Amino acid sequence: MPDSRPRRTFAVISHPDAGKSTLTEALALHARAINEAGAVHGKGDRRGTVSDWMAMEKARGISITSAALQFAYRDHVVNLVDTPGHSDFSEDTYRVLSAVDSAVMLVDAGKGLEPQTLKLFRVCALRGIPVITVINKWDRPGLSALELMDLIHEKIGLRPTPLTWPVGEAGDFRGVLDRRTGEFVKYTRTAGGATRAPERRIGPNEVEEVDAQAWAAAVEEHELLKLDEADHDQERFLAGATTPIMFASALQNFGVAQLLDSLLELAPAPGATTGVDGAVRQVTDDFSAFVFKVQSGMNAAHRDRLAYARVVSGSFERGMVVTHAATGRPFATKFAQAVFGRETTSVETAEAGDIIGLVNATALRVGDTVYIGPAIEYPPVPTFAPEHFMTASAGDIGRYKQFRRGIEQLDQEGVVQVLRSDLRGDQNPVLAAVGPMQFEVVEDRMTNEFNAPIRFSRLDYQVARRTDARGAVALAGIRGVEVLQRSDGTHLALFVDQWRAKTTARDHPDVMLEALPAGGN
Repeated sequence: MPDSRPRRTFAVISHPDAGKSTLTEALALHARAINEAGAVHGKGDRRGTVSDWMAMEKARGISITSAALQFAYRDHVVNLVDTPGHSDFSEDTYRVLSAVDSAVMLVDAGKGLEPQTLKLFRVCALRGIPVITVINKWDRPGLSALELMDLIHEKIGLRPTPLTWPVGEAGDFRGVLDRRTGEFVKYTRTAGGATRAPERRIGPNEVEEVDAQAWAAAVEEHELLKLDEADHDQERFLAGATTPIMFASALQNFGVAQLLDSLLELAPAPGATTGVDGAVRQVTDDFSAFVFKVQSGMNAAHRDRLAYARVVSGSFERGMVVTHAATGRPFATKFAQAVFGRETTSVETAEAGDIIGLVNATALRVGDTVYIGPAIEYPPVPTFAPEHFMTASAGDIGRYKQFRRGIEQLDQEGVVQVLRSDLRGDQNPVLAAVGPMQFEVVEDRMTNEFNAPIRFSRLDYQVARRTDARGAVALAGIRGVEVLQRSDGTHLALFVDQWRAKTTARDHPDVMLEALPAGGN
């Protein structure tokens, strides 16, 4: 039977170390999807978050892959995607943002709007994704609330419309003033923030003496916001003119329940989607979905491969035979799973907005569309311009077969871009990355997952431009320039620096040299 409960599908975005994975787990905790939270760094007896499962993620305390969590809350089904914050993994974050309807932008109260947060916000703006802003870490010293409002307005151009306002300055987090009800939501700490933080709703005339001064300051600033007409307007929020603001401490689980409630109330539901030919698929039409991520190695016990797909329209039923838009061939969905971090369970049905994992779907690539009924193909996910280049070779020639298999798998997942040419041959592919940490992921996974040690040799190229087969011939032999072909057939011209790219374009005006979307800082 189809599950008719409303869906909310959103991503959490921010600069590294702003608390994304901690917030992800706090939301799951408040939805009672898990019983106990653990910080990413696993301090003391706390364990790692359910959404950070790779060994490198646990060791570094960062998110490298994007993890999908699905859970029920009240009468809704929530699909929450935690994304990498580090700029080296911008491509993975961009892919995720193609699969969500809204975003939660996490801002560190002490640091304000940081460069990667701004970059990710711009991606949301380009895609028309409404953004709810959470000021995190209010339990630590930081900027003033009004100062943060000015920063947000100035740097991202959205009008801040706070839904809650902090009672107590940064570092002295007593609770929040609910601006729509006028109540004081008072928080109580729990041991290590590992369980749901108890909270009490107190009427404005019932505030205790110990909180009176902090409450009075919050009320005064709330009145200033009202005079400035900084109140939530749903139409302006969905139009991308405003951003609702909430104050929280994900580590202490303060303000998390209000965020969940607001997401259900304010975030948009799945809507109609347009294909590459202009055809529109309504959510009630026949089933369709697109793949935004491919991941292997989630289960060390056996070789697995999971294609994350966003259901765009209709109802999915396990076992249904769909059409693979890229090839026109039928694709059987015998093995489909719901994803909760690293854990997967067999899924029988899914609705528009849900994220499902298609198991061992070797034919599927990032950006692929699958459907039933009238043909539809959704726009591909753009690939960022690489800025770092290495040649790769097998560290153990006796394990070349494993080396080749591993490189192919990581290429299909989008961990790095793999470039080849007849001149270099297949044994020494060029790996191209937005950031150098991607090479560390390749080395770790090749060694531990594919048992194929890898050697790198750095190339001096810094700039990539898209060209074509004609351009490859025209640019052959030019010093400081090399043309290679990506696995999707795209020709990339690599240049040692911006000067060489500009002079080559000037000297060869008839050659196609297109800039790619920028992913690095």
